[in-house]
Amino acid sequence: MIDVHRLRILREVAAQGSFAKAAAALLMTPSAVSQHIAALERALGRPVVERGPRGVTLTEPGRVLVETADTVAAELDAAQERIDRLAAGRTGRLDVATFTSAGQGLLPAAIVALNAGHPDVELTVTEAEPEDAAELVRSGRADLALTYHFGHAPATPRLTLTPLMDEQIWLVLPRTHRLARRRAVGIAELAGERWIDGCGAAGAPLARASGMAGFQPDVVCTSTDYLFTQALVEAGVGVALIPRIALATHKPDLAFCALEHPRPTRHIGILTARRRWPQPLVEAMQKTLHTAVATIPADPRT
Repeated sequence: MIDVHRLRILREVAAQGSFAKAAAALLMTPSAVSQHIAALERALGRPVVERGPRGVTLTEPGRVLVETADTVAAELDAAQERIDRLAAGRTGRLDVATFTSAGQGLLPAAIVALNAGHPDVELTVTEAEPEDAAELVRSGRADLALTYHFGHAPATPRLTLTPLMDEQIWLVLPRTHRLARRRAVGIAELAGERWIDGCGAAGAPLARASGMAGFQPDVVCTSTDYLFTQALVEAGVGVALIPRIALATHKPDLAFCALEHPRPTRHIGILTARRRWPQPLVEAMQKTLHTAVATIPADPRT
């Protein structure tokens, strides 16, 4: 049987890259750390580290064990926090992670509804992009996270991804633009435009759409902030593709046009850990998020 204490030691060895540094972090001797790793290898019947003059590296079985150790550590931390809450009489805490546009256009309404049904909830919100949000949930530092992806859903080891909404990507133009009165526009008609694009994953819709249309977009600015992007569109700097919930529909000098098929889509989901005990507040927040989504008109022009 694999010893949990030795898993913790292996995890630290992997993080530090040597027995000596792991020993210092764990307040142990390097010899004791080495003995525990050797005992773990005997129990497993496989080497978990490769020892070298510059430290140690994980073998493939070692990497599997460290992934397991991460899960065990997160479960134990979450269990300890839950026990502490029960002992202190505080059972109404919820930690949520979200990406920016969902935090602006989706989460507030869900929080208002949650507070109406659970007025004593102790809520914290952390802004995080999908990759960081997944790690927050996996480590137990967030109870759930709003995340997004384009195309196929990414792998989410040890997490559950619940679909929340598929939102259309819209073309945002200055109100005076030649295409502003059109209900729908083909992406190929925009080949000569100057573009304000998203950074990282947020740039996927333009890259995919322009690639299918056979042109290289003239990108004059990239930003992680959709409101900033639309302010630049309003000023006439360029045009942009923006997800539905991030549209600045309050700005009268902007026009929103649908894209003709194939239309880019952003998929929003809820990440949760695969806990073995009920999580009433997590379930309640998921329900209020689905309710909030149902109130958002698919077409911002209606």
